[in-house]
Amino acid sequence: MPPPDGEVQILAPLTNELITQVLSAHDYHYGVDDDGDVGGMWDDNVIYFFRRGADNEILQIRVLSSTDFTVDDVPRLYEFCNEWNHDRLWPKAFVHVADDGSARVCGELTTDLERGVSLAQLDQLMECGIATGCQLASAAAELKG
Repeated sequence: MPPPDGEVQILAPLTNELITQVLSAHDYHYGVDDDGDVGGMWDDNVIYFFRRGADNEILQIRVLSSTDFTVDDVPRLYEFCNEWNHDRLWPKAFVHVADDGSARVCGELTTDLERGVSLAQLDQLMECGIATGCQLASAAAELKG
């Protein structure tokens, strides 16, 4: 959805409407939960598009990989995440351990959009978050062997 050359980009506050507009432009399937958070499934992974900050000006794209691990796998997952974070700019990788002892690799890309965002910029950020989030999840799944 990049603009034609020379088109003026208008910055607007980050809203769920802008987020869903970008997703709809790509014909992605998504939903909005009871808290108003936008999310969907890509390659069996859940990806959320959160708005954070005092004025909801921070875009946080969070991927929850579909591969479940056990708490016994956590040291190996930490090593994987440390290597990922060392070698790549995004998404930031981390391990989440649930109350039931299951573990999964998650990733997030966070961008402060306090000054506003153009549709083209938001499209690029979201496409980057989806693509690299799925790459992270795929690489984590390979650990399952």
